[in-house]
Amino acid sequence: MSSPMTLSPASGSALSGIHTGLQHLRGVAAEIAGTAVDPVGRDPARPLVEQRIQARQVEASVEVLETEQRMLGTLIDMKV
Repeated sequence: MSSPMTLSPASGSALSGIHTGLQHLRGVAAEIAGTAVDPVGRDPARPLVEQRIQARQVEASVEVLETEQRMLGTLIDMKV
């Protein structure tokens, strides 16, 4: 019987950041679609800017995971 996988604090934070960013991207996409249908009183630039911000959050979180993997690989190489 295998035990559940444990995540490092860095991995947990990165995965949380990815999840949150993707959730916000879905919401922004829905807002952009709604603006196209009913543009009255809505600033079309705001959700586009928010989309870029959320995409950057996801990219940064992925970079944290990649950096952690590289560091772990280096530590394993040093140990062996």
